[in-house]
Amino acid sequence: MKLHEAATTPNCRRVRIFLAEKGIEVPVVPVDVGKAENRQDAFREKNPMGRVPVLELDDGTFIAESVAICRYFEQLQPEPALMGGGDPVKAARIEMWQRRMELEITVPIMQVFRNTHPYFADRIQQYPDYGESQRSHATKRLEWLDHELAGREFVAGDEYSIADITAQIGIDFGRVTKFRVTEETPNLLRWHQAVSARPSAKA
Repeated sequence: MKLHEAATTPNCRRVRIFLAEKGIEVPVVPVDVGKAENRQDAFREKNPMGRVPVLELDDGTFIAESVAICRYFEQLQPEPALMGGGDPVKAARIEMWQRRMELEITVPIMQVFRNTHPYFADRIQQYPDYGESQRSHATKRLEWLDHELAGREFVAGDEYSIADITAQIGIDFGRVTKFRVTEETPNLLRWHQAVSARPSAKA
């Protein structure tokens, strides 16, 4: 088993944090996305979408998409439960919040980067106005999340889960485009300091 990943990408970091919380070590194969190694034919044989991370199993199976990889390891090693364990209600609640963190926080922050940052200037067609609209959307959603966190310790409830990981990797990646968690959102700041202090945050 080995994990094809790029250290700088937020989705790869999501898997690394998840594995660190589980105490699972997987050999890593670095993929140079800066040199577009992930778009070459050799890599596309592993994932036709040309995206990292990709988990390669010993039998030659390839699993792409970071949440799918996390779910594989959750099934392989259920404890500590980061996706709800065997409780259907808890699992559904965590999945609900994980999707909200992905669609309402992480994706908009990534779209700001894709559409406004010089890194992508010669790689894709950028839409700066759309990028700035996503900045506004993400900012409002961070304020919404601050309100939600007033009543609980973690994103999906009283226990740390993949929903927290997804929110963290999105918010941390936002530093590249000047997103900051400040005292203006005190509940979000408290949460962010707590998850950043976990050993897995260094993954």
